[in-house]
Amino acid sequence: MTNVTSAKSVRRPHHWRRDLVELAALFTAVAVADSVANMIAHGPDGTFLLFASALTLIATAAFHTWWARRHSHAPPAADPAHVSDTGSDALPVPALPDPRQGVLPAETVETVLWRMRTTVRDEPGSLAALCTAFATLHVDILTLQTHPLAEGTVDEFLLRAPAGLQAKDLIGEVSAAGGSGTWIERADAHDLVDTPTRVLGLATRTALDGAELPLALRQLLGRCTIHSRPALPVTGRATGESAPVEGVLDGTEMRLHDPNGGSITVERPYLAFTPTEFARARALVELDARLGPRIPRSQDVLTLPEGEEITVRRADRDDLDAALAMHSRCSERTLSQRYHGPVGDADRYLQHLLSPRFGRTLAVESASGRLVALGHLLWDGDETEVALIVEDAWQRRGIGSELLGRLVALAVEAHCTSVYAVTQASNTAMVATMRDLGLPLDYQIEEGTLVITARLDPTSVSVLPPYGDSGLFDHHGQADR
Repeated sequence: MTNVTSAKSVRRPHHWRRDLVELAALFTAVAVADSVANMIAHGPDGTFLLFASALTLIATAAFHTWWARRHSHAPPAADPAHVSDTGSDALPVPALPDPRQGVLPAETVETVLWRMRTTVRDEPGSLAALCTAFATLHVDILTLQTHPLAEGTVDEFLLRAPAGLQAKDLIGEVSAAGGSGTWIERADAHDLVDTPTRVLGLATRTALDGAELPLALRQLLGRCTIHSRPALPVTGRATGESAPVEGVLDGTEMRLHDPNGGSITVERPYLAFTPTEFARARALVELDARLGPRIPRSQDVLTLPEGEEITVRRADRDDLDAALAMHSRCSERTLSQRYHGPVGDADRYLQHLLSPRFGRTLAVESASGRLVALGHLLWDGDETEVALIVEDAWQRRGIGSELLGRLVALAVEAHCTSVYAVTQASNTAMVATMRDLGLPLDYQIEEGTLVITARLDPTSVSVLPPYGDSGLFDHHGQADR
């Protein structure tokens, strides 16, 4: 609040000496006027001089009144508080822009966005010191989050800084202002969304699709590695990886209880998690547990070039029996190319692959409802794997290309930077399918195993075919999407 004191409300102290001086001056003036009047009145032209003096006084008073009214709107004298150090009057205040002329032009200085996190002492003035340091460098604070700790407070900023400002200079200024353990990285326009809005959006995505939980955790916590460890893996032996219901926070690692059994481990070696982040992650997992298993019930009906109709939809563990039946109709060569191991072990992987916790699965059904193909998008830490299996009788009809295009589109939507496929070096069909994506590919061959990696970016969506419009099939519509 600005302290303003009106001149009318100021009472000056009463001085009796001033009253005596004014009274003495009044008597003196009367005495002088009487003497002058007597002297003039007894002269030959006394009466005329008295009238002339009266008219002169009246004219002088009228002129003074006119002059005062004409200059009554003159600017006030300079406020002593705004006088410069040299003693001259205050500098003139620049004229404000006329609001009718529109907004002021934007700054021409190029800027960049930074995300910064630093720890300060929990005492008054610590945040003010940081803000002063930013102001010195002409850095604008866009958002601020505080994470209270036992030994201090972690302040997380989203900053807009001049493009010429180096990260080391920003860190040095923050350290001089009392910040410690400072971490900084470049940000983008996605970080401009405030934290409550981002968390609500992630909760909505998690509520609609159980496969979104690992992705939601990754977007909530930044660059991190997430591992889902089942209580009973494909070997059927307990691993002891289950976490307590309340979870465990240990510096750069947190372990959360998986409602499906086992645990979810989140690692971020470059930056320790705060209790606030741990509470947010645990709330998302609790939401997933309360909603139970769920996948979007959507499907696309397509027509093969031969005229047969197929349906593409999401799959989960409810499709386990149908997937096992498809395995029984596949040749040993098809199973070997898909699972890279003994054919007898292929069935044991399905329980894991069909779980929404470990990725997303697309299923292809024939017109009779028989499952004829599966496509998997699997979360593998920081990387993402794609895998396909098509029943022998349905191969070389474009089903694999359709599934792969959809899986890569899902990976782009999940902000994955790349996807990779593991197959045998002799599997020319898989190589051709990956090349049909039109994306940059990297190949690695070791002992007959081929790993093909496709690099993705946000513009890849325009390269990939949309759902049901790959050019291979006729699209007949969607149901419950």
